[in-house]
Amino acid sequence: MAKRAAPEVNAGSMADIAFLLLIFFLVTTTIEKDKGLLRSLPPIDDSQVTPPIIKQKNLFTVLINRNNQLLVEDEQMDIKNLRQAAIDFLDNGGSTNAAGESCTYCKGKGLADSSDHPDKAIISMKHDRETSYEQYMDVQNELVAAYNFLREREAARLYKKYYPNADKVFTAMLEEKEKNQYSKDEVLNERIENVKSLFPMKLSEAEPDKN
Repeated sequence: MAKRAAPEVNAGSMADIAFLLLIFFLVTTTIEKDKGLLRSLPPIDDSQVTPPIIKQKNLFTVLINRNNQLLVEDEQMDIKNLRQAAIDFLDNGGSTNAAGESCTYCKGKGLADSSDHPDKAIISMKHDRETSYEQYMDVQNELVAAYNFLREREAARLYKKYYPNADKVFTAMLEEKEKNQYSKDEVLNERIENVKSLFPMKLSEAEPDKN
């Protein structure tokens, strides 16, 4: 008895179906973006300029050792207290210099052994090579949060009337700028830069210990 030939399957449309499925997944799939800390590297400066002398009281030192312990101004501190300690330092306004260095908007205690002015206040962060990445990021977030807290306060003081329904005025300003990034709003940009200038983010990271 002769064998019957198996009918051929028409696979001509399979390529079209696969192509349509590929397009469907490309259109509907959401690609997660890696998030990190936003940092702008300073421009390369080859000029030989003598660095300015920084008073010790204008320097807020933060150290994370290999055991993930936090040392602030050479004293051990719990990370939950770091944000407030940084705020107190940045907002101290200790200078009473008649040459215009006094901070008229600072609400700190004005201690003589803490920062003179937000423009002079520098936070120096240093970590060990064996410091965990999680602890490093947590400390970074707390320090940045201190700046954000003070900027939000000043933005509310200066521009709350333009954002009466916003809980966080400075955040609302940044969101408005991002939403309208293709249309320059000079007034908005000027307000944002004004708030930033009141508490400039001077966060310095020293080289980690090699040992």
